[in-house]
Amino acid sequence: MEKHLFKGVGRLSQAVFERAQGSMIFTTTGNRVLDFTSQIGVTNTGHCHPRVVSAAKAQIDNMIMAQVNLGYHAPMMELTQQLLDVMPSKYLDRIFYSTTGAEAVENAIKLAKHSTGRQGVMVFQGGYHGRTALTMAMTTSSVIYRQRMGSNPASVFTLPFPYELHGQSVESCLEAIHLFFKQQALPEEIACMVIEPVLGEGGYVPAPTAFLQGLRDICSQHGILLIADEVQTGFGRTGKLFATEYHPNFEPDILVMAKGLASGFPLSAVAAPAILADSQAPGTMGGTYAGNVVACAAAVATQNVIRDEGLVERSRDRGKKLWTGLLDLQDRYDVIRDVRGPGCMIGLEFEPDAPEGINKLVSQACFENGMLLLPASVYPTIRFIPPLTVSDDEIEMGLNIFEKSLKEVLER
Repeated sequence: MEKHLFKGVGRLSQAVFERAQGSMIFTTTGNRVLDFTSQIGVTNTGHCHPRVVSAAKAQIDNMIMAQVNLGYHAPMMELTQQLLDVMPSKYLDRIFYSTTGAEAVENAIKLAKHSTGRQGVMVFQGGYHGRTALTMAMTTSSVIYRQRMGSNPASVFTLPFPYELHGQSVESCLEAIHLFFKQQALPEEIACMVIEPVLGEGGYVPAPTAFLQGLRDICSQHGILLIADEVQTGFGRTGKLFATEYHPNFEPDILVMAKGLASGFPLSAVAAPAILADSQAPGTMGGTYAGNVVACAAAVATQNVIRDEGLVERSRDRGKKLWTGLLDLQDRYDVIRDVRGPGCMIGLEFEPDAPEGINKLVSQACFENGMLLLPASVYPTIRFIPPLTVSDDEIEMGLNIFEKSLKEVLER
């Protein structure tokens, strides 16, 4: 049946997955695979956490679809209160639900354009924001996402991201913004800036505090809205509930969430201040499956698990163990250039003179040796994204599989 599916979907393997639990996935051929992708940062609570499964099953027995344009439902109300209680800014007191991260990013930009009356959108080199027409134009982590798919909207502008390892400093990136306002567009033409606090697909590069503060100052000066894309960094992934919490003087005007929000159920959200969200006329926002009742019930259970099981703290603890193990490998393998990232969101970048495509080769070798591990970035990077429930033994297992796979690739 594989031939009947679109070839445009990139797949790490041809395996058929049958079931999953915790950090493990099982295939139809009986293989057990350690999942250090968390399905690209989604299953922060591990696969099929019993409390999430139970909440979803109970909700399915009661109601599967409660369309958002027709009324409210209890799981959405409960989830909204949970999110308001943990927002990194007290001003983010309005929530809108959708299904995917890309959809949430687009809705955040719609809100910014409506609120400011401006059209310009500024993004940063290496960012990934989605695959829709607009978010594809905003994405620069790889050319693959928009090759041969039409023109880049004239209102989307890409600025450099501070990536010290490749010659981009905080100072030069902030200066590039000031130069942009002199050469390409006036500040009063820009509705918003959109930034990932840690580049995801672009290589797991944390944004320096000084850069984020510089963006905040520029946006405040010129009436530009600052949007934090926390689709991948949210819900404990970085060792904070939200990555913006690492930067105490940085407050986004709009915050975008998805992935870890509902442990695998399709749900995303936009948080914004009342002064922005309440200005929109009814009908401005919506979606057939927006805030699906089963997904919201799963998200409520997810937030309870994150709190009750201390998964934010576990992310820092397990991330430190993983990071320490990778630093040890860096000491022993000259081919490893850099290990970086907070919590359980760690990137390992190889040296420029490493074998061509080494990150993809190692990723494939890891799968053959029993672990899912993804490459990232146009610079050769591997990203480690274990569930926040990962055990110490599983981290050791992952490190051993990675080293074995790296050796195999280097010995070819």
